[in-house]
Amino acid sequence: MMITFALPNGKEQSCTAREGLSLMEVALQNSIPGIIAECNGSAACATCHVVVDDRLAAMLDPIGEHENDMLDFTEAPRQAGSRLSCQIRVDGRLDGSLITIPAGG
Repeated sequence: MMITFALPNGKEQSCTAREGLSLMEVALQNSIPGIIAECNGSAACATCHVVVDDRLAAMLDPIGEHENDMLDFTEAPRQAGSRLSCQIRVDGRLDGSLITIPAGG
């Protein structure tokens, strides 16, 4: 499946994503700028912050309490569709999605 990342510089980078990986793992495998993932996906650092659109947000599993708390520590301002990419598993719902990497604070 294909996922496109909208980068802070205005460019887009499309990547092939394998089902079952986290969105963070896909970003790291494809050297997506802005996804640092200091905690390696344990939802302990908020350095894999992304923003999803309303359509995708409605289809994803609800945000958990811990993820919600961690989003208060993102470098870029939190937005309505803010998520930690380590908490989103790639499946068919993400095929063709545009994932925004927010500009740093």
